[in-house]
Amino acid sequence: MREWLVAADDDGERLDRFLAARAAVSRAAARRAIEEGAVRVDGRRARKGQPLRAGERVTVEGPLEDAASLAPAPEPDAPLAVLLADDVVVALDKPPGVPTHPLRAGERGTLAGALVARFPECAAVGADPREAGFAHRLDVETSGVILAARTQAAWDALRRAFREGRVEKRYLALVAGEVAAPGGIDRPLAHDPRDRRRVIAVADPTEAARLGARPSVTRWEPLAAAAGLTLLRASISTGRMHQVRAHLAAAGHPLVGDALYGGPPALDSAPGHFLHAERIVAPHPSGGTLDATAPLPASRAAALARLGLDVPPTPAAPDPIRRAGRACGTG
Repeated sequence: MREWLVAADDDGERLDRFLAARAAVSRAAARRAIEEGAVRVDGRRARKGQPLRAGERVTVEGPLEDAASLAPAPEPDAPLAVLLADDVVVALDKPPGVPTHPLRAGERGTLAGALVARFPECAAVGADPREAGFAHRLDVETSGVILAARTQAAWDALRRAFREGRVEKRYLALVAGEVAAPGGIDRPLAHDPRDRRRVIAVADPTEAARLGARPSVTRWEPLAAAAGLTLLRASISTGRMHQVRAHLAAAGHPLVGDALYGGPPALDSAPGHFLHAERIVAPHPSGGTLDATAPLPASRAAALARLGLDVPPTPAAPDPIRRAGRACGTG
């Protein structure tokens, strides 16, 4: 966390100009941090052109660097599990504990570094050099399916499908408590003004508007229960930051291993929060449907077995990519 006090000489200055000057970065980097919600003025989310007042405090959570310096370096020796690939799209199986892309200049060990080593064209795709073609993100500890585009047109199409709620994402989640019946929560999510690392489900419409909460719906069904824990299958068509984690916590069933949202301790043999992106069904950028599935990592499957919980089968689509009657498999 970095913080600056607005002096009398800076009264009336635009936030993006102030931040660029104080942090010694470009205005583009400052604007990007503001747009991503990493910048607060007196604890409240701010606009890039917002005029500042003397005495206000400007805070930034996380790195504040120009995007070009964050572009992932190819890591040809890093493992990369390709679920399927064609000429415009790649679906990967992300392991738990691996960041999707760099957050600091020179950071290694990211999925993006492994991706651009095998599919170098992905490095030029997206709105930000660090994205390396990824059309969405998974948290570091979340495993499973993640999509990347090999062309800018495909990335634009996938991002549009995500924004419009036309992508179905399904997860396996191990949660605290016994869940006896299917359920769900329809509650907008906003950044927690007291802790930038978290999001909160906001029930009051006035408060939701004040915090800039975004509509979010999560549905779930119980699959098995043992030892005071339940294995759920959760589904979302929106994709907010920490959506499944925050909604399950708001429903009183935080993820096992999710200390940020009040979950019980992680399992010894499966560290981190227990969340797996099992399946994604999306419109294919070239027409038809893309359907990608990822098996539960062996360590997590073994942890469930030790608890006496059966790992449910993951049904796969007959053709991973259905396009004018033609299927395309792994690349």
